[in-house]
Amino acid sequence: MADPRGFLKITERQDRPSRPVPVRIMDFKDVHVRPNEATVKTQAGRCMDCGIPFCHTGCPLGNLIPEWNDLVRRGQWEEAGARLHATNNFPEVTGRICPAPCESACVLGINQPAVTIKQTEVSIADQIFDQDWLEPVVPHRQNHHTVAVVGSGPAGLAAAQQLTRAGFTVVVYERDDRIGGLLRYGIPDFKMEKDILDRRLAQMEAEGTQFRTQVEIGTDIAWDELRNRYDAVIVTTGAPVPRELPIPGRGLDGIHVAMDYLVQSNRVVNGDTVPDQISAEGKHVIILGGGDTGADCIGTAHRQGAASVTTLAIGVQPPTERPEHQPWPMTPQLFEIAESHEEGGERTYLASTVEFLGDENGRVRALKVAETEYLPDGRRVPKAGTEREIRADLVLLALGFTGVETELLSAQTSVTTTQRNTIARAASYMTDHEGIFVAGDAGRGASLVVWAIAEGRACAAAVDKYLEGWSALPSPIPANTQPIGLGV
Repeated sequence: MADPRGFLKITERQDRPSRPVPVRIMDFKDVHVRPNEATVKTQAGRCMDCGIPFCHTGCPLGNLIPEWNDLVRRGQWEEAGARLHATNNFPEVTGRICPAPCESACVLGINQPAVTIKQTEVSIADQIFDQDWLEPVVPHRQNHHTVAVVGSGPAGLAAAQQLTRAGFTVVVYERDDRIGGLLRYGIPDFKMEKDILDRRLAQMEAEGTQFRTQVEIGTDIAWDELRNRYDAVIVTTGAPVPRELPIPGRGLDGIHVAMDYLVQSNRVVNGDTVPDQISAEGKHVIILGGGDTGADCIGTAHRQGAASVTTLAIGVQPPTERPEHQPWPMTPQLFEIAESHEEGGERTYLASTVEFLGDENGRVRALKVAETEYLPDGRRVPKAGTEREIRADLVLLALGFTGVETELLSAQTSVTTTQRNTIARAASYMTDHEGIFVAGDAGRGASLVVWAIAEGRACAAAVDKYLEGWSALPSPIPANTQPIGLGV
């Protein structure tokens, strides 16, 4: 341990600094700036090097957090990068967009602000890129087995990289025109600029992973045909089906699913031309849903020049401090102020949308909302007599996701689905169809990026064992599990 009294001497937590709001909303560049290296070292020195590091339990990847905190404190950045890569394929991603359940489980967080684990992680990742330590890990031999990975989000990329390094011939299929899935088109650049993703993809290509874009499995290539071509298939298509709001007026123009809005914005930022782009410029924007997707819509709307931005959430406002029923080391549900919330807009809780109101041209002009009432059976309903109208020129539905697009997969294979509209699988990640595996949101349901990477790594180990009879690849978690005692 670098400094056994570090957490006693440095009690103040210093997070990654951000650019001033009036400056950063003028572009889509990263809202953060690089923290001072001395500050990162000092903050890493607050790590207690616990005898039982609960941060390991909070992280599905089992990141060796005390080890690389210690190495950063000592200034041994390259060794810290090696420790980080031992468990995490894409720390440059998780260090930016993961909500850091590890910090909720930090032992120091019992009576002090938790260690800035996420800041240390992204600082190590940046050093890896800056110092050209990101060398391809080319397998010593090929084992002559072939694997197709369908979907290029974090789960698919993690599985592909692990298997390529183990000597498999791996081909990643993506129906979009670029690789990355939601990392490419779902995450705004102000949270993660895409050159970060491109640098990692370049490494994967140098290692031997092959990428095929604009190929939709089930249409361009049938699922059963793909299975016949490859020794194994891994489905990592995510859970992109959005939750709808079937109330009067839903068919009016100007009401859109949040992800459609974000994808178009990301394409334009990337330099593409999007005809009839959904834009918030000069409009009064209403966002339904208070999660991360809603926050991404807030930041995007401000950068597009919205006249106003209002977020409506049907439930109660979460507490600002850890509630008693979610004690350490559980991940508490707290009122969060993300960088996008700092940029302006109004947040309203206990607001139930009753109806979308339109004008004579069939375009949305307002929302009729009412106060949310909780019934004894737990249902949430609009409270009679509390209705009011809120002006709206653009409405974005950020209500979460309900499952996987499985129609063609189920029709062309013996794969089955669960009641939660995810793909059914065994603890080995294999589906009901021999040789077809599933990882990430497609099998788990919409979850965190760190879970997707962990499942991709574990699924790669399962495929390796299935084809080779054994596996030396690390397997963080069996399918369908969560950390014990953590509300993650």
